[in-house]
Amino acid sequence: MRAAERPPDPAGTGWPSRLHVVTGKGGTGKTSVAAALALALATGGHRTLLVEVEGRQGIAQLFGVEPLPYAEFHLADAPGGGEVRALAVDAEEALLEYLDMFYKLGAAGRALRKLGAIDFATTIAPGLRDVLLTGKVKEATTRSTGQRRVYDAVVLDAPPTGRIGRFLNVTAETARLAKVGPIKTQSEGVSALLRSPMTAVHVVTLLEEMPVQETVDAIAELTQLGFPVGRVIVNAARPPLTTGRAVTRAELKRGLAAAGLPTDPATVAGLAGEARDQRVRRELEDSLRTDLAELGRPVTELPLLPDGVDRAGLTAFAGILRRAD
Repeated sequence: MRAAERPPDPAGTGWPSRLHVVTGKGGTGKTSVAAALALALATGGHRTLLVEVEGRQGIAQLFGVEPLPYAEFHLADAPGGGEVRALAVDAEEALLEYLDMFYKLGAAGRALRKLGAIDFATTIAPGLRDVLLTGKVKEATTRSTGQRRVYDAVVLDAPPTGRIGRFLNVTAETARLAKVGPIKTQSEGVSALLRSPMTAVHVVTLLEEMPVQETVDAIAELTQLGFPVGRVIVNAARPPLTTGRAVTRAELKRGLAAAGLPTDPATVAGLAGEARDQRVRRELEDSLRTDLAELGRPVTELPLLPDGVDRAGLTAFAGILRRAD
């Protein structure tokens, strides 16, 4: 398939791209969302690859497994006979693989690692690290066996919004600086994929002022750089306010009495204060929803899970994401 073609939607969902890049401000739950999306896209007998590139082993912690190796392995089953595989991309291992693939330096590359040359190379050229990471993701996304893609979809748990533009754009910068050779060819291929309809960059946020502002800024940056923006995913969302007015103290007192609870003035005043604070907070959340809607991107909300995200929560999230319009 040429990079400019619109990929099929084998899972029958509203997520037609083949490579899904998931970013978001730190603390918004982007790893959980990426994992849930991988499960959603694997549902119905499909195979997806869930990739992390930051070395945090967040996927392993989320699924309660051993730290991910630099190898694709079975992570979880999805409903309908699907499979999610996982991969933690390591820059050093990716460089060794690159040296072996393009320069046939398998044994020599391993010797370089013993000498510390690989660490030195990725330290003095920080952009090289991101080139290697995105190159591995591109290889997995486009890999085929016969006439069939190995993965129906690849989901990348990407760096946070503050770094996502630089992370994705480094291959274009490398392709511009490199004159000839495998590095230029590889960088151009990765850059073309990341800007093609095969890719969608999804931004995870909370209904809080700083994450929403970072979402707005990230989408503006990604759009300016030419990357295809997908969905805005609101994590830990509570339903919008439905009542048109605040509850009065008299109503609170009657409710406490009906429940057999104390109705003294201090209790009623304390509860009224909490109710007022909650209302102010919910009104802010509704205002932030409006800000996100004005971005002109599809918005999907995932509910707040009071006990945190476990495997059951991931499955519930996957169902919501799969049904997203």
